[in-house]
Amino acid sequence: MNVNDENFKEEVIAKSKEIPVVVDFFATWCPPCKVLEPTLEKLSKTYEGKFILVKINVDENPMVSKEYSIMSIPSIKMFKNSNVVDEFVGAMPENMVKQWLDKNLN
Repeated sequence: MNVNDENFKEEVIAKSKEIPVVVDFFATWCPPCKVLEPTLEKLSKTYEGKFILVKINVDENPMVSKEYSIMSIPSIKMFKNSNVVDEFVGAMPENMVKQWLDKNLN
């Protein structure tokens, strides 16, 4: 699901009170973003029901990007109970993303 400056609070902050939300801050011109995208989508299916994956384009949504101090992309943040509980920057191999998810979903 894609989110934007207007619906971020509703789709990420509010929903993170019910289920963890993983936010992929990306840009269409970013090669590492394109490398990481299929991994995140695959794992969101593998972990179906354990978290929600959303994407936000940093070029089109400067307010949220500034609010969360996005300096490098891809930047992945996990929200729980309205707060960022963990994050990583850059494309990581699937096994490392899986370890990150396991650590934060338990």
